[in-house]
Amino acid sequence: MVTSKIRWGILGPGGIANTFANDLVHLPDAQLVAVGSRSLDRAREFAAKHNMPNAYGSYEELAQDPNVDIVYVATPHQAHKENVLACLQAGKAVLCEKPFTVSASELEELVAVARKNNVFLMEAMWTRYLPAIVKVQEWLAGGLIGDVRMVDVKFGNRAEWRPESRLFNPELAGGALLDVGVYCISFVSMIMGQQPSAVHSVARIGTTGVDEEFAALFGYEGGRMASLMAGLRLKTKHQAVISGTEGEIRIPIFWNAKSAELSVYGKEDEHFEDSGAAKGYVYEAAEAMRCLREGKIESDRMTLDESLAIMRTMDKLRADWNMKYPFE
Repeated sequence: MVTSKIRWGILGPGGIANTFANDLVHLPDAQLVAVGSRSLDRAREFAAKHNMPNAYGSYEELAQDPNVDIVYVATPHQAHKENVLACLQAGKAVLCEKPFTVSASELEELVAVARKNNVFLMEAMWTRYLPAIVKVQEWLAGGLIGDVRMVDVKFGNRAEWRPESRLFNPELAGGALLDVGVYCISFVSMIMGQQPSAVHSVARIGTTGVDEEFAALFGYEGGRMASLMAGLRLKTKHQAVISGTEGEIRIPIFWNAKSAELSVYGKEDEHFEDSGAAKGYVYEAAEAMRCLREGKIESDRMTLDESLAIMRTMDKLRADWNMKYPFE
């Protein structure tokens, strides 16, 4: 069990890692101590920017650093398995950026290693821990909108068309599903508490061979339903609506939620607003640190079994679209 400051290493000093590092300063018991990159110059630049004492020109050196307690893996999707595996084998706790891996089979291997070696592992689905989403979970737990019957969630962006970029390049596991669709699927999983028993979907596969937009309808026991839409070339509202027998909950930007609204039939609406200064990554980091201090090897708020189940649902969608990445 960790009792002093928890020492963080960052693997992959890209844009998302920069945001994470900036947010970590809001946790007084967290300390950034090392960064690993395939470029030593880039690692040194990142370390200087964030006042980190150690910079490594390889991921392996970071994984072997005895002064690192936990590693935040922020590399592109297709590299997650290899990077996380190296850290787990070195005995390092890991918080891995979403999507956890490219496929369920990859994640199954990582989960097996983590559990065998008794090492902490968690998917960095930061949405789960945002104060607005925590408030939504409290409303649902209190039964304020009755029985949940329908969830509708959308996350469509219109990204710049660059075929070689990670968003559109199949070699980099590009596509809407793994980039923004995972937010929708994980959100619905959180609300419904299980994976769908029926999955119907359609996708538009672009010229590079990845899904540029998709829509899905999930069916659950008891007739509950969820509709999902995600895209890279079609901008939509980033909204989630949870409909129950006694009312509904609306979240304007669900994946980066700063607010939520509760409407109960016959009552005045209740509005929640998060006025915190942090971007939001601080909350997933705090959850990982809580688990380390309590000697846990996984979070009970984002379990490895649920991450695996979500990945299997995404595998099912890709199979329906007959979409495989070149390296599979």
